[in-house]
Amino acid sequence: MVGMEHWATFPWWLIFPVWALAGSGFAARRRRRLRLPPLEPPVGVPPTASRRTDARAEQRAQRERQLAAARQLIADHDAVNGRWLAYELDVAKLIDFPMMTDVRQPLTVDFIRAKRTADGLRPAGAEALLADDGVAEYRDAVRRYEVAFDLAEREAVRVRDSQYAQEERRRLAHARQLLRVAVDPAATANERQVAYGRVRRELEGIIVLPAEAVAALERRVLLGLPPGTDQPRPADGAA
Repeated sequence: MVGMEHWATFPWWLIFPVWALAGSGFAARRRRRLRLPPLEPPVGVPPTASRRTDARAEQRAQRERQLAAARQLIADHDAVNGRWLAYELDVAKLIDFPMMTDVRQPLTVDFIRAKRTADGLRPAGAEALLADDGVAEYRDAVRRYEVAFDLAEREAVRVRDSQYAQEERRRLAHARQLLRVAVDPAATANERQVAYGRVRRELEGIIVLPAEAVAALERRVLLGLPPGTDQPRPADGAA
């Protein structure tokens, strides 16, 4: 009876809070065991040194990106100069599209000015461009040059010689025929020379031939070289 009386008076309701506390303690210990340890810097390397290393790596990566962009910008400049050289070295192409050297045409003047500006700002290399901190100005100049040349070329292809007077068109057509003789390897040296002289006379006052085009044509006339022998050379300052 004493035992029963003792059990009856025992505060058995305390068992439930004790179980709850024991369970929460076990769960906390289990979470601590499963929690990953925090990342630590390499042994012997202070946290500040690690951060400095990361900063230097990011600076190097950023500079490489800037150099790549500068090299691409110079390559874009070269590409437009190459498109212009296709006219500057080919008299036949200039006869077909005379507007490309006609300074009476506003679009032609615009692209020539844009070319001079871009060429004047062109750096010796990508490193020099970054050192001078002139990336933005040079980039704007190259983009204006690209747009101006594209507009002039599109218009030149569209109008061809339609904007010229009838007599000028006749002279252009005659110059085109004479040019074939002037660069014909099967023609004699004298025939080529005579035809070349007449080409120059027919174009006078209509097309201003660039010095590069005249030099390339004279070489073909003198040596009797076949078409396509003279290839465009890189523009001044091109890599």
